[in-house]
Amino acid sequence: MTVLDRPSATRPHLVASPPVTGGEAAPLPDRVLMKGNEAIAEAAIAAGCDAYFGYPITPQAELLEWMAKRMPQEGRVFVQAESELAAINMGLGAAAAGARVLVSSSSPGISLMAEAMSYMAGSRLPVVLVNVMRGGPGLGSIGAAQGDYLQATKGHGHGDYRVPVLAPSSIAEAIDLVRESFIVAERYRTPVILLADGILGQAMEPVSPTFRSLEPQPDDWILDGAAGREPRVIKSLHLRPEDLEQHDIALQETYAQITANEIRWAGEALEGAEVVLVAYGTAARVARTAVQRARAEGLRAGLFRPISLWPFPSGALREAARLARAVISVEMSSGQMVEDVRLAIEGAVPVFHHGRMGGMVPTPDDVVAAMRHAWATSEEAGR
Repeated sequence: MTVLDRPSATRPHLVASPPVTGGEAAPLPDRVLMKGNEAIAEAAIAAGCDAYFGYPITPQAELLEWMAKRMPQEGRVFVQAESELAAINMGLGAAAAGARVLVSSSSPGISLMAEAMSYMAGSRLPVVLVNVMRGGPGLGSIGAAQGDYLQATKGHGHGDYRVPVLAPSSIAEAIDLVRESFIVAERYRTPVILLADGILGQAMEPVSPTFRSLEPQPDDWILDGAAGREPRVIKSLHLRPEDLEQHDIALQETYAQITANEIRWAGEALEGAEVVLVAYGTAARVARTAVQRARAEGLRAGLFRPISLWPFPSGALREAARLARAVISVEMSSGQMVEDVRLAIEGAVPVFHHGRMGGMVPTPDDVVAAMRHAWATSEEAGR
């Protein structure tokens, strides 16, 4: 597949094999069918990903397979590491050397990467990490789930750090958010998590084959040798408490900037909505259908879809639900995002949860029934 050329970079790159070339490129069709995993990988390549590191795990294996084919074609670095621990730490080193890095895995593999994520956050290294979530806890299942919400949004490593988390609900949106993830990572020098689920990774949808490129990142901090300049140091170790506190204060200031500037959300049918569904990813697609069915039955329902799970769009949700009689967090989990929903609503509206676990997916009819239950409960309470 042909992608947009990446602008030439002035900074050094990791050494890779020369691009594999063939005949003339065929004309691009208007739309092509792609799996979510494949589209995420191709979007990263178009955005200028210099190096990919990963380890096979379902349901994100196709992402790794796509990169194994395409990265050598582009003359870039692809490494199937011996473990998730190795993959994420290779990503740490490559990012410190100035590479634009993508790492991907699924839930159990992401857990193994927690220590390195904390190191990267403490070292202020821009890396994009894709989690295609599966059922858990433990090995769980390979079915789609959303049980990693708390892990992603609350910082699953140690220390006082946060990372931006972006959650697409379609393959086309995933393509856009891959590029946005690199932009945010490099703007604030921070790891970013793209949080998908097994259905989004495995499903196929028609997408435009024109993927957007991205300018090279600034290079005034990377470790590229100190010839002709003062040495640079990238580290997360600060042995003097006074030094570490100042470092952590600077990180908190960065997180405050992210909270102020990088909130993303979308709303559907929220005008006059009496019951507001809050959902992301595949659950949002189910919720969208439920809203349509509920409205056809005379229940004024709306959908609020967080796209940035951290920073969570609390103010926007609070305003969207201001006149509602009930809010329902629809999740493929036991209830993880509902905690942020309740914090956003601040008790102004009753908040309910509807979810399935273990790879099970809520159905639109189940969600409509949950809406009617929430409506009846709020009516009994006198709202």
